[in-house]
Amino acid sequence: MTTTEALVVELKARATSLGFDSFGIAPADARPDLPDKLNAALAAGWHGDMDWMAETAERRGSPTQLWPEARSVILLGINYGPQSDPLALLDEPSLGAISVYARNRDYHEIIKGKLKELAGLLARRSGAAVKVFVDTAPLMEKPLAEAAGLGWQGKHTVLVSRDFGSWLFLGAILTDADLPGDKPHAESCGSCTRCLDICPTKAFPAPFQLDARRCLAYLSVEHKGQIPLEFRVPMGNRIYGCDDCLAVCPWNKFASESREARLQARADLERPALADLVQLDDAGFRTFFAGSPVKRIGLSRFLRNVLIGIGNSGDAGFVPLVVARLGDENALVRGAAIWALRRLDPARAAEVSTTCLAAETDPDVAEEWTVDIA
Repeated sequence: MTTTEALVVELKARATSLGFDSFGIAPADARPDLPDKLNAALAAGWHGDMDWMAETAERRGSPTQLWPEARSVILLGINYGPQSDPLALLDEPSLGAISVYARNRDYHEIIKGKLKELAGLLARRSGAAVKVFVDTAPLMEKPLAEAAGLGWQGKHTVLVSRDFGSWLFLGAILTDADLPGDKPHAESCGSCTRCLDICPTKAFPAPFQLDARRCLAYLSVEHKGQIPLEFRVPMGNRIYGCDDCLAVCPWNKFASESREARLQARADLERPALADLVQLDDAGFRTFFAGSPVKRIGLSRFLRNVLIGIGNSGDAGFVPLVVARLGDENALVRGAAIWALRRLDPARAAEVSTTCLAAETDPDVAEEWTVDIA
């Protein structure tokens, strides 16, 4: 066994002890096709208002553009598979459905420290330079993870693993060391289209392509404006993210048969009541979602999502709580409250509309009183 091979064996063993479930290595230039694919998606506008994707396109397209000295990429995954079917919550409209990945501590915080420790081991043993990345940097982890043999990008564009289905958090270590690469994983979706068929907003123009502008995960988390009208009813009670395409992947059955997920959900984030959430003030929001990625979207966007969920509940018992948000200082919240009230109690909406319109200074919010919501 060569010195380099021995080092890789040691790195894999240490990765396992740190809690990583998957480990693979790819050459930094393993995916020369990525710049063209990225530029095509950007040209089609599929990134929505995530302007940072276009601004970092050149660096994002290749690890060697991000760091010219990079020679190898170590990709690591942590299984976060849920203990129960996350789609079952969609049938309980009084509750809020939070995406599985956001029901625990922010995964950036969970993974980054582990990556730094592993990268430190590599640097000490080899003298190589290293850089650590978890999602926030312009690095395309999913196709690189495919090149490193962790799995393949499914038709829903998420990485699919034979061992963990669609439930892997990914992290990456770039290094200037030349490490032996793993065999790339072949795409193994076959003729299955479950992930495409279940999408409530038809966000996939074609298999392996995602238009974020139609994706509820994007709209509820990244989108800063009001939820477009056509997507509000399909949003249901999804108040942060959307797991539909991940949850129906047939490969998930192997995740349930494999070792238990490393990350367990906070119990209070599994079945939160919309009635409690809509009453949160800023301090309460920050306290309740401390350590959770949900906190990053801020109270106003979160309440926007909660009010859409309430509007879809069909429960007129929510009306007093919705009316209480009609005077919110934030336009996003007021607009969503109007839509929810008009859905739940048209008569009450008509009763208060004149007074609210007289005080309204935002034209987009004012339009919520008259726009067709049928």
